Parts: sequence; structure tokens; C-alpha cells
Amino acid sequence: MYWYRLTQDQGRNSIVGTTIKDPDKLSTDVLADEKHTDFNGKKAYLALTVGDNCVLGASVALAADEKELTEAYGHFKEEAQQLKEDYQPKTVNTDGWLATHLAWSALFPAIVIIRCFLHAFIKVRSCCKRMNEFVEIQTQVWDIYHAADPLTFMKNVAAFKTWALLTLPEGTGLNAILKLCDKTPDFIKAYAYPSAYRTSNMIDRHIEPLDRYLSSTKYFNGHLMSAERSVRAWALSHNFLPYCPRAKVGQQYKSPAHQLNGFTYRDNWLENLLVSASMRGFQS
Repeated sequence: MYWYRLTQDQGRNSIVGTTIKDPDKLSTDVLADEKHTDFNGKKAYLALTVGDNCVLGASVALAADEKELTEAYGHFKEEAQQLKEDYQPKTVNTDGWLATHLAWSALFPAIVIIRCFLHAFIKVRSCCKRMNEFVEIQTQVWDIYHAADPLTFMKNVAAFKTWALLTLPEGTGLNAILKLCDKTPDFIKAYAYPSAYRTSNMIDRHIEPLDRYLSSTKYFNGHLMSAERSVRAWALSHNFLPYCPRAKVGQQYKSPAHQLNGFTYRDNWLENLLVSASMRGFQS
């Protein structure tokens, strides 16, 4: 259909080059996660990269292993380094999936992996929510998160672990708490990088509308390239679509791309997207 071809065509553009117009605006701290989806009735994964509240990478991976994820996340690296040849993000926030860590370490050897604290809490919550001590558990977990420095963080973890061992019965709840405590070395890395994302909140806010988009399009039923262009087109539209006028941020900025760049080419969001995508988003 005509409208479908127009939409798919936007997926040919560079996501990074279309969204970011100044190489110095490239995010030094990013987030990465995989959204589970269906491709011709089989499980597939959308490898998303987010930075400065914009989706900067979106690609289809047919498996959640290191090889497939390295290729999927590699499209973000290619486009970012086309904009800025020596681009190297300092940190990436991810969940605990090993293949994701290996993929980012392979793409950017100097990058620091920041483990998402929110995912650790969600695991504790799912295992402990029926316990009488759950209110105390979640209070102590978030007290740990809000520690002002690494030393206080480690002291709070040690106190929490001791309390849990003395108070809670053996089982999945206690095991989840002990696993969180054992990840302390991964969590305290963030203190050396104040601008790094410690939780996945920012990328989760983008995955939610992506989930609605996938549901409305009945997921992917066709060629792999059409699926790839579809999710890339969604990413660009998502970056340029206007904020809700009732939102506080919408009173100052028109869209995530406007917020990142500090300017727009046109007042109309679609015109702004089309102008930004001139030369397919490749600026040289």
C-alpha cells in the first residue's frame, strides 16, 4: 500500500544522523535492551539503543546470542561513527543478560557496563511481595540505591544482607536478596561515572510505545528487511513526534529530537523529520 511504502522508506535513513545534527551532541552514556517480539511466528528480538531520551538504534536480531546482538547493536555504532569517527560511549546501562554485555564489549572495548539496579529490585519484588516483611525489604533496597557514595552503598548492602539472613526464611525470596547483594561490585561502578544511567527507566519509557506499535501492526510477517525498516521507521517517528501538549516538557520542547538538538528546522513535526532526513541522514 502507498502509505506503507512511505513509512518503510523512512527506515532507510540513518537513525543517528537524522536525529542528531551536531556530532558533539552524541550521547556519552547510553542504555541498551532487547524487546521480545514475533517474526513469522518465531521469537525475535529488537535491539534498542537509547541516549538523551532518543532512540538511537533499533535493529532486529533473530537470536539473543552474542553474534546476533553484536550485529544488531553494530548498526548504532556504524551510524554514530559516521557522524563522529572516533565516537566511543563511556557507559552503557543494561540488564544482566550476558550476551548483551559481550556484544557491547566487542563493539566498544573501552565501554563500562553499568548493571541496571531496577532489574535487580524487580526480581526481589517478584519473589518477596507476599512476605510480611516486604515493606521493610523494599525500603532497605531503595535506601541502598540512594546511598551517597560507594562506601555507604557497601555498608547498606552488608547491613541488609545480615538482616535478611537473620530474619527471613530460606527460599526464593532470600535467594533473590542474596543475589542482589552479590552484584554490589557491578552496581558501584556507576559512582565513578556520575552521568551514567543507573536504572533502565529511560529505555523502558520508549519500549512501552514500541510495544503498542508492534501490537497494532500484528508484529512482523514478511521479509527480515521489511521488519528491520519497520522498526527503524518507528524509531525515527518516535524521536520526532511531538510531546503531549499537557506534559511539562512539551511546554519547552516540541519533541525528543528538539530537546536533544536545541532547535528544529520546521514547526510541523513531519516536515522537520523530512528535512532532518535529507541525504538519508548521512552528513558527509
